[in-house]
Amino acid sequence: MDNKQENRNSYLVTVGGKTREYPAGITYGEIATVYQKDYPHQIALAVRDGKIRELFKKVDRDCTVEFLTLTDDTGHKTYNRTAILILMKAIQEVVGADNIEKIKLEFAIGNGLYCSKNGDFEVTDALVAEVKAKMQEYINKDLYVIKRSMPLEEANVIFSEQKMEDKVNLFKYRGSSTVNVYNLDGYKDYYYGYMLPSTGYVKHFDLRKYEDGFVLILPEKKNPEVLEEFKPLPKLFHAMSIATDWGEKLGVDTVADLNDEIRAGRFNELVLVQEALQERRISEIASDIVSRGGVKFVMIAGPSSSGKTTFSHRLSVQLKTHGFVPHPIAVDDYFVNRENTPRQPNGDYDFECLEAIDMKQFNEDMLKLLAGERVELPTFNFVTGKREYKGNYKQLGPDDVLVIEGIHGLNDKMSYALPAESKYKIYISALTSLNIDEHNRIPTTDGRLLRRMVRDARTRGATAKRTIQMWPSVRNGEEENIFPFQESADAMFNSALIYELAVLKQYAEPLLYNIEKGEPEYFEAVRLLKFLSYFLGVSTEELPKNSIVREFVGGSCFKV
Repeated sequence: MDNKQENRNSYLVTVGGKTREYPAGITYGEIATVYQKDYPHQIALAVRDGKIRELFKKVDRDCTVEFLTLTDDTGHKTYNRTAILILMKAIQEVVGADNIEKIKLEFAIGNGLYCSKNGDFEVTDALVAEVKAKMQEYINKDLYVIKRSMPLEEANVIFSEQKMEDKVNLFKYRGSSTVNVYNLDGYKDYYYGYMLPSTGYVKHFDLRKYEDGFVLILPEKKNPEVLEEFKPLPKLFHAMSIATDWGEKLGVDTVADLNDEIRAGRFNELVLVQEALQERRISEIASDIVSRGGVKFVMIAGPSSSGKTTFSHRLSVQLKTHGFVPHPIAVDDYFVNRENTPRQPNGDYDFECLEAIDMKQFNEDMLKLLAGERVELPTFNFVTGKREYKGNYKQLGPDDVLVIEGIHGLNDKMSYALPAESKYKIYISALTSLNIDEHNRIPTTDGRLLRRMVRDARTRGATAKRTIQMWPSVRNGEEENIFPFQESADAMFNSALIYELAVLKQYAEPLLYNIEKGEPEYFEAVRLLKFLSYFLGVSTEELPKNSIVREFVGGSCFKV
């Protein structure tokens, strides 16, 4: 830093084109209070000369500052992270540190974050009410969140004393000799990402007992001042719980555990076991389809980069072992012609809405097939934007079944004419169960984003910038067209593989480094690069040719 700036008594700060002089020692949070009236939502972070700064940081130079609110992705994550810190401190104070072996932030269930417990206590409604009251007490006191960078050795002593060995293990793989530790009124913890300056910023939350643990309910990014009703998702919870159990049985619960397996030369064994577990689940689904009797349409749907294509191929193989003759059909072939495609408010084509599909033609064709008629099926030409007929005839025999893949597969409006007993619906998603550590979960969306980024670069020549740019639109489509129907599925399949991020790392990092500072996607690129830095990278050499990961990194034995 320029010493002339470092020793000054005041600094010039430009916000929104207006420059004001502020005394040395002022925080970005204090400056934010001056401009809060100009923002419709709570300011969460500052951006100083293109770099994100937490609001408790002090201004130490002349600079230009922008602000991020709770509706920005980074701001929303910061709110959630701070709420988690408050929860962890409250649980420790109410239950007592000596009675807790671990509290693990597991996964998201709708607008709730599920936390499991291990220790000499039971999660009851009364205990949850007490913890919630303690959280509210901290919020009412508006306690400061203090961040300190300390030597790794010192941090390890602190976390060992607090029985947080998962963090000590994680730090073994850090290249840095220092680590940032957050202190909330004496409770110390490590978090991957930013924090709000004080507990008073967390104005909206709820805490409930759910299954054997807690569920922390927080506002959605689109409306951060409103707490939506929590809706239990039992099928999704069951699928996530199975994934967590698998991880625990394999001894791979956190990134450090995965790194340990790689370092010890056990990666190949881990791959084989994980792939076998997935194949067993696919076999179970195939057996269930057969046992139903009368199923002619297997409808597969899931969010972007879930591995739907590979899954449909592997399911077809399993169905063949039962004597079935599966035929793949892509709902995308029933797109309406380009000129009839609905548009989004910004004028772009909305390919993900239900009206982008010719539902009438789809249902007519499927009903004829169900009746045993011979039908010519369309192929959509994505270059011309029109449906074409090229002699693709189908006629279903007694052992034939259609495997239909498309984002609207779970929505009965798309297959409105088909008898319910003729349909078997499968929801597939990459439901990551691996954690960075016990208090830092890996969102399932991060795994899918990295999958898509790697695949788009390989198959379409798309940049990481473009993939990140399109991701919010993709996510909005999923929220509207897929997630509301997931609980209606007859079966759920988790396509996430516990080892895959160590594989994706080597492909994603070079792509992310191409995003330059100052570009809107830069902050997300920095976040993902930091996230990937926790992993040891591995080669794809040991991956089976039918692995779902092959759909993204290449080398699949299927046409994906």
